[in-house]
Formats: sequence, C-alpha cells, structure tokens
Amino acid sequence: MAATKGLEGIVATQSSISSIIDDQLTYVGYDIDDLAENSSFEEVIYLLWNQKLPNEEELKNFKEDLVSNMEIPNEIIEHLKSYDLSTVHPMAALRTVVSMLGLYDSEADEMNEDANKRKAVRLQAKIPTVVTAFARIRKGQDPVGPKKGLGFAANFLYMLNGKDPEDIEVEAFNKALVLHADHELNASTFTARVCVATLSDIYSGVTAAIGALKGPLHGGANERVMKMLTEIGEVDNAIPHIKERLENKEKIMGMGHRVYKQGDPRAKHLREMSKELTKLTGQSKYYDMSIKIEEFIKEEKGLPANVDFYSASVYHSLGVDHDLFTPIFAVSRISGWLAHILEQYDNNRLIRPRAEYVGPKGQTYQPIEKR
Repeated sequence: MAATKGLEGIVATQSSISSIIDDQLTYVGYDIDDLAENSSFEEVIYLLWNQKLPNEEELKNFKEDLVSNMEIPNEIIEHLKSYDLSTVHPMAALRTVVSMLGLYDSEADEMNEDANKRKAVRLQAKIPTVVTAFARIRKGQDPVGPKKGLGFAANFLYMLNGKDPEDIEVEAFNKALVLHADHELNASTFTARVCVATLSDIYSGVTAAIGALKGPLHGGANERVMKMLTEIGEVDNAIPHIKERLENKEKIMGMGHRVYKQGDPRAKHLREMSKELTKLTGQSKYYDMSIKIEEFIKEEKGLPANVDFYSASVYHSLGVDHDLFTPIFAVSRISGWLAHILEQYDNNRLIRPRAEYVGPKGQTYQPIEKR
C-alpha cells in the first residue's frame, strides 16, 4: 500500500458538520460568510451540535444553559494558584484543567446521548472561564465570574478584563469565535475523533484535541503573527522586514493554507474587524502594516492571508495577552470538537489505519556475544 505523508488528500471519514468545497467553508450547509455576518456564536454551537439553527425559544434556553454552567470549581481556581503561572504554557494549563474538570463531573463516564450532550454544554461553558481565570491569576488578579445577561462572547471579555465590553469588541470577538468554530477534519478534530473512537469519554477527547492544538504547526500562528508585527514596529519597516525574512528562508506566518487554493474565506471578516478595532484603540499601524504585508506576499509568493493573520491584531486590540491567542482558539474550536465527538459516538467505528513499512527486512536474531 502507498502511504500519503500527513494523510494529505485522504478522506478518513464522512461528516455532516462542516465542509470545504471549492475554497468555500460551510457549517451544516450554511456559508461561513452568511454565518459570520448574521449569527451569534451560540447559534453556531447549536447548529454544529444539532444540525439545525435554533428557534427563539431554543436559543434562549441554550444561552441560559451555557451561562448557568460557566462557573468552575474552587478547587480548579486553587490549582491554578498553586504553581508559578509565569513559567507555565497557557495551553499546558488548559490541557491539565480540562482533564481535571472530568474529575468533578459525576456523569464523566456516562456514555448515553443525553449525558454526553449535558457534558458538552458544561465543557463549552467552562472553557472561557478557565482561560480568563488563568489570565487574571498570573497577573495577581482575582478571577471574575460570568455575568448573567451577557452572551458568550461578551462574557469572555467581561471575565478577562473585569468590565463590560464595548459593542464593537463583542461584535469582533463573536465573529472570531464563529469563524474558528469548526474546520472539517483538522489535526485537533481528527485527534479528538481518534480518541473517542475507542469509546473513551468526552473529557479525554477534548484533552487530546487541546494537546494537538498546542503544537505550533496547528495552533499558535496568530501569536507568531503578532510577534512579527511587534518586531516590525512601524509601517515603513514592514516590507524591508518581510524581504529580509524571505531572504533568510523564514516562513511568514498567517499566509496561505493547505486546503485553500484561492484564499481563506474567513480572512476578510477579521480584516475588517482589525481595521475597526485598531482604529478604536489608536493602533491602526498594526492593520496598516498587515495590509502591506498581505499585498506583498500575495504578489511575491501568490499566498493570500488566512484567518490567523488578521485575528492577531483583532485579539491584540481586545487586550488579550499574545500567548493566550491559542487558548482562545480552543474556546471557539471546542464547539467543533464536541460536534465531531458526538457524531463519532453516534456512528462509531474504531479508527485504526495501517502504516506502510519501510524498515529493514529479513533480519535474524544474533546472540548478544556475537553482536
């Protein structure tokens, strides 16, 4: 059998959750542009998990269910306070805490459909509280609990900054959450499906997915984009800096995508949000240099920006620490992970591919004294 490196182009399963066809991303058949412009993140979560958009009553109940489950056990807070967070990778902390949450869930090992749906709600609701608690504790601040009456996006920003966010901030963050919610069979989603295909529990599946997302080839691109923009400093330095990087054979993060040939359809939405937010915060230079870099790379390498490129300046403008960009990715993508986990349970078969052997053959055991 012939192997394909990285499983590129290999169809590993059937799914009705999201699709990437002819460079267009859809969630359950809804165009990502339509959802990004019109939907709340809560609607998208409901769509991914239930294969339909909620009506008014369903959305109201779902929002209330999420907010009522956002609190995390005090033991988790004390755990986060127990070690030096200045040296801990935020994704390592998130991976550990999500695994710990399973210890406080009496239904953790219940495998029926209703119990799994309830656990999905708990995990989706608690992950922003975990990320914001980590962010505040390491700064010597007390965690801020969720606020009734605020939606998912607004509550994250409220718990992070301790104050009600501006409408434009909520709009931008909601849009970012919608755009990152699912992306077909990406590395972390595939990891989650492989894990739960053994009939392991939801907490194990999400923990495994976070472990995959922690790797720099999957998560973290927008953090490195922001690092680059910070190093560039001023708009006039952008093109000379990029030319130098290209001459040194360095990869420009946030450009191009394995599955999109003509461009990532999500990027344009965050490009517009970056323009508005950087102007609001007096940091338009980050948007201006991003535009210059995108145009230059597209002309030189034929690579347009992907969703990570402009999400960097969006998150920066929202006051998010740069090393929290990937945990925020998880705050959104857990909605997709959970959708795929539920789908895997619903029609499960153990995922067990084969490998093409390329090692030595025909060897004979030799006694140790003859080696």
